Amino acid sequence: MDLRKKQSTVVDALEDVKGFDIVVFNTGHMPTMFERVVIASGSSNTQVRALADRVRDRIEQAGGRVYGVEGEAGGEWVLVDLGDVVVHIMHPTVRGFYNLEEVWGGKAVRLKKEKPALKEKPAPKHKPAAKKKAAKRGPAPRRRAKR
Repeated sequence: MDLRKKQSTVVDALEDVKGFDIVVFNTGHMPTMFERVVIASGSSNTQVRALADRVRDRIEQAGGRVYGVEGEAGGEWVLVDLGDVVVHIMHPTVRGFYNLEEVWGGKAVRLKKEKPALKEKPAPKHKPAAKKKAAKRGPAPRRRAKR
């Protein structure tokens, strides 16, 4: 499977299950055994495991190979090994503590061209409704005293 196709498949799988803060780093210039590191966050143990499952399923459906998955039992940090791509999925607190962006850092890979924001049509201008005059009332009714 082509590296770019694998990378886009991983990112799409993560976005499907509402993964957030997805970052891809090119590690080809470093002496590592993989070309890309993908880091993503999930808001709960269940979501982190679901993100890892979706990545595994999508890669297998696309004809790729999953070499291993680590950390599913705990669910705070799951690592999915795809050979030339390694995916780290974790809680934001765990991600902040280990700060993998600094370890693999450098320049993040550009995923997709961002689509320009569509120009919204201005809302039609409506005249504010005329205020109704309050009806004149007599004196307020008396309340009974509590015993």
